[in-house]
Amino acid sequence: MTSLKTYKISFLVLTVLLVMCFFTNISLGSVYIPLKDVFNSLTGSNTSQESWNYIIINYRLPKAVTAILVGSGLGISGLLMQTLFRNPLAGPFVLGISSGASLGVATIILGSGLFGSVFAAFLMSKWSVVIAASLGSFLVLFAVLITSLKVRDTMAILIIGLMFASITASVVSMLSYFGSAEQLQQYIFWGFGSLGNLSWHELLIFSIIYSFGLLISIGSIKSLNTLLLGENYAKSLGLNIKRSRLAIIIATSLLAGTITAFAGPIAFIGLAIPHLTRQIFNTSNHKILLPAVFLFGSIIMLVCDSISQVPNSDLTLPINAITALIGAPVIIWLLVRKRKMIF
Repeated sequence: MTSLKTYKISFLVLTVLLVMCFFTNISLGSVYIPLKDVFNSLTGSNTSQESWNYIIINYRLPKAVTAILVGSGLGISGLLMQTLFRNPLAGPFVLGISSGASLGVATIILGSGLFGSVFAAFLMSKWSVVIAASLGSFLVLFAVLITSLKVRDTMAILIIGLMFASITASVVSMLSYFGSAEQLQQYIFWGFGSLGNLSWHELLIFSIIYSFGLLISIGSIKSLNTLLLGENYAKSLGLNIKRSRLAIIIATSLLAGTITAFAGPIAFIGLAIPHLTRQIFNTSNHKILLPAVFLFGSIIMLVCDSISQVPNSDLTLPINAITALIGAPVIIWLLVRKRKMIF
């Protein structure tokens, strides 16, 4: 049994790593900015070059904050889903939230030609894509929530979520078939995911919705620990299964749905981070796992973003490609080792 002192040391190490990755992420890019100038800019002091301060405040700082929100949010969402469904391969998008967002964006991008040129130009704006992704996620969420109130078996909800994902994927395929080459290219680029397209105003809205999802997740810690014992035993302890399940689904939807709407569908982080965290902390207690996943997810996302920027180069790789390169080997490693998952 790991001692409290060991957990404190682990959290301290992860916090230091997070701060280091945060400053390193801001420093790296097409133009290298020394860490001293990054610190001076963030503290209001003068930098060696005036343009660096503008780059840091308006581009790199929002991107680094977005990486923290995305990494931690997807990691926590994956942890919630894996605990709720007691399935090590459950991720934040298992309920079809990402597919719903993809359908909304596909309708706007691939279906824009069906509207007039003026209206189509409005539909192609940045906010319209965010709103479309949010509405698509909400519609799928609404269908899953209605289903969760009617169905007693938690695994049935998982299967229904996968079926909703299949339905939306088929509709997206039909829209893609009739879309032009330019529309298909724009939709594919959205599917790559991006952390660097948010202004401070958009980031504020993102943070507010994210905070609601995070607060619900923190409030569900006791329920999550109880669900580890099995639903029947949890009922005998007085846990309201439907209410707890509903809270967990809403928290996951707020986190994963908002992230998909603002940053695109970013894969593997939500699936891999909870497993990596369990390997390090060797516990199933969500009072420890949830903050650990928050820190670990933020660190990995900052590292992935730093790699995708290809330092000292104008080239930027798709963030989804980098997260898959890291996440997929982790899942393979876990399956090959056949180590017992902690649930």
